Amino acid sequence: MASESFVIKVPSSSANIGPGFDVIGLALSVYLELHVTIDRSKPEPSKLPLNCRITYEGQGEGSPDISLDPSSNLITRVALYVLRCHGQRTFPAETHVHIVNPIPLGRGLGSSGSAVVAGVMLGHEVGHLQLDLDRLFDFCLMIERHPDNVGASLYGGFVGTYLRPLKPEDVQRIEIPLSEVLPAPAGGVDTGETPPEPPYGIGHHIKFPWATEIKAVAIIPDFQVPTHLARSVLPPHYSRPDVTFNMQRIALLPVALGTSPPDPELIHLAMQDKVHQPYRQTLIPGLGEVVQSMSPSSQPGFLGVCLSGAGPTILALATGHFDEIAERIIKILKAANPKEIDCQWRVLEPADGAQVIRR
Repeated sequence: MASESFVIKVPSSSANIGPGFDVIGLALSVYLELHVTIDRSKPEPSKLPLNCRITYEGQGEGSPDISLDPSSNLITRVALYVLRCHGQRTFPAETHVHIVNPIPLGRGLGSSGSAVVAGVMLGHEVGHLQLDLDRLFDFCLMIERHPDNVGASLYGGFVGTYLRPLKPEDVQRIEIPLSEVLPAPAGGVDTGETPPEPPYGIGHHIKFPWATEIKAVAIIPDFQVPTHLARSVLPPHYSRPDVTFNMQRIALLPVALGTSPPDPELIHLAMQDKVHQPYRQTLIPGLGEVVQSMSPSSQPGFLGVCLSGAGPTILALATGHFDEIAERIIKILKAANPKEIDCQWRVLEPADGAQVIRR
């Protein structure tokens, strides 16, 4: 085949749904797309770095945080990791990856998780590999250690995820820094070494049912909360009552969100959390008031609310009155923030997992 083209489509995600901190994720209907073309017809060697050219449009376009260098870009570096684990040092000749990204960056909608999944899918497709989704999940987890985000984006839908205990010889191989894929600094000399492959079965997932009446209203403030900062405010230890509180609710949540017609009071109860949201209120002024003040009895159509990932996006689950719910939350956020902020909002639905569309 002289040339080929395809599109990789990966949904965004919301992690930490309700009490499901680092466990439960939801794929959402905003999609990262890679439009890939490969021209194998040119007889001369490619002059492109790593045989790959990147173009980009969407969130963060023009930002120094979005590298168009294939040795630095997260998506292509992850793809190279997959390729080099299978004896392929570079991309096929004349590979062009055009990235279309509508997922807001640093807002708690899984932009980095989607990029990791897209990178693994890219390496798999350009390398003509024959791996199943579970093996691709292993590769995702070598880069991104939060299975709820990458699990939702890879498999789609409403998922529970977990990491299995590893054998002692595999413990040190759980996470492979990208510097082992391409030596630091980014784009350094290729050592020619093959990076360690993932152990098999690092993570597992289960899909939960989702009542079709339920939509997700995403309220997206115009500031970022870096994940490392959101993690830094969490305590090193939790009290037994708080852990029990979350365990009780996480047992209810999949049943509550999968039952049709939805039971608003049950869902509102099952969405409560004491593990991460109370500690992140200092980073997202107004979050506490949103959680405390909104209920099905005071807001028609409302079911429950939670912080999406590390925030600052707030995810409200609802069956209707979406504009009223969004406007009420935005009003609370604006009143609580000392600096004027803007917020966007979107009504989203559970999304299918990552897919490849051949042209």
